[in-house]
Amino acid sequence: MKIIVVGTGFVGLPHAAVLSEYGHEVWAYDIDENRINAYKTGQSKEIERYVNEPGLAAAIKETKDHYLHFTTDITEIAEGTDIFFFCLNTPPMRDGSTDLSYYLNAAHTVAELLAKRKDKKRVLIVNKSTVPIGTARVLQAVMEEHGVENFGIASNPEFLAQGDAISGSRKPDRVVVGADTEEDFVLLRRIYSHFVNHVRIRYLETTPETAESIKYMGNTLLLTYISFWNGVGARLAETFPNIRMEDLKIGVTADSRISTWGSYVSNGAGGSCFGKDIQSLIYQLNQNGRSTNLLQSVYNINEYQKTYLVDRAIHEAGFNFNHKTVALLGLAFKKRTNDMRDSAALKAVESLLAKGVKEIRAYDPLANEAAQSYWFNPEKNHLFERITYHDSAQEAMAGSDAVFISTDWEEFRGLSRTIEITVKPPYLVIDGRRMMADYQSLVDKGYDFLSVGDVYLKGK
Repeated sequence: MKIIVVGTGFVGLPHAAVLSEYGHEVWAYDIDENRINAYKTGQSKEIERYVNEPGLAAAIKETKDHYLHFTTDITEIAEGTDIFFFCLNTPPMRDGSTDLSYYLNAAHTVAELLAKRKDKKRVLIVNKSTVPIGTARVLQAVMEEHGVENFGIASNPEFLAQGDAISGSRKPDRVVVGADTEEDFVLLRRIYSHFVNHVRIRYLETTPETAESIKYMGNTLLLTYISFWNGVGARLAETFPNIRMEDLKIGVTADSRISTWGSYVSNGAGGSCFGKDIQSLIYQLNQNGRSTNLLQSVYNINEYQKTYLVDRAIHEAGFNFNHKTVALLGLAFKKRTNDMRDSAALKAVESLLAKGVKEIRAYDPLANEAAQSYWFNPEKNHLFERITYHDSAQEAMAGSDAVFISTDWEEFRGLSRTIEITVKPPYLVIDGRRMMADYQSLVDKGYDFLSVGDVYLKGK
C-alpha cells in the first residue's frame, strides 16, 4: 500500500520506519526541512538529534530509498495514496485544553490535495495523534469542507513508550482501530494484517470515539498508579522509620489483582503524554459538567512530586540552597531518550533557582544539547545562565554542595564510589529515583542522604 505519514516526531518517525519494514511504500512528510534532511542521511548521529530511539536509525537505514522516503512536499506524491497517518504534535494549552493548530493545519493541507486528485479510489485518513474525543468528526468536517470524495476517517491511537518505540511498534500489546465502515476496517486490516488474529496481540475494532477514549483512559490510569504509589506508598516510608519500600511493593503487588506497574516511586512522571492527557481529559469532562476530583488529585500529586524533595531537603535535612552549587544528574524525562518534555528536571531547576542556588551543574547522557536549547533565552534571563552543562556525572559534581538525581539512567546506580572520589562531606545526596542501593555506605562515611520513599538519613 502507499502510505503518507504526516509528522515525523517521536511517534511518526518510528511508525513510518516500521511500516516500511512490511513492504509498504511509505512517505514520511514534515514541514521541518532540517529534520527531513537529517533523516535522509540515514546517519544515526543526524537522526538522533531529533528522535533518539534504540534501533530507529538502523530501521531507517535498512529501508530508506527502497520502501521509506522523506519529503517536505507532498503535492506530487499524494496521488494514489491509500492511507494518511496523522502523527502531529497536540500540546496542552494553559487551561488544559488541546492545541489543535498543527493538526488542523495539516488536515486542511491534505484535504486541499485530496480534493484535486484524479484517482478517486477510497482513501483513509487515520489519526494517531492524541486528540480530544470527537476530533475524528472534526477531521471529517474538514474533508467535507474541501469537497473530498470517497474518503474515510479512522482513529488508531499509539501506545508507544519512549525508549521502546521500535520494539513496541513491531510487537505491540494491542492495536486499536476505530472506524465507521467495513470498507475502512478492510483497509486497516491490510495495514496490520500481521496483527489481526494474533495469539498474543489484541486487535480491537471499534468506533472512532471509543478508540480516542481508550488512549485517554489508558494514560490516565497509568498516571493514577504512579501517583498512588508516590502519594501513599512513598509517603508512608518517608514518614515512619523502618518501613522497607521494596518490601512494601513486593507485599502489596503479590496480590494478582494489583499491578506491579507504577510501583516504582520517583520524583514524578514526565514526558509528552501523561500530564497533557490527564489535563485534557479534565478539561473535556469539566466542559460537559462532569466532576473531575479524582483526576485533579492524581495530576496534583504528580506535579508536587517534582519539587517536593527540594522542600524536604530544606525542612528535614536543614539544607540552605541559597548561594549553593547543586549537581543535577538527568535532564530527560526518562532514560534512553533525549526528550525533555514535562521532565521532572524542569520543575527541579525552577525550584532550585527560586531558592537562590549559585550554580546548577547539569549532566545527562543524551539530553544536554536539548536542555541548552530549552533554557536558551534570547531575552537574556540571567537566572538560566546559572545552569552549566557537563560531560559526566563526576564533572558535574565537582565543586558542588549537593547532588540531585532526577532521571533513572543506569549509570547513576553505581554513583557511591564517584561521590566519594569527587566530593567530601558534609554533602547532601538527593535521590529522586531510588537509584542508589548502597547508600548506607555513604551515610556511614558522613554523607547526608535523602531519597523518595525513605526517611532522611543524617551522615554519621
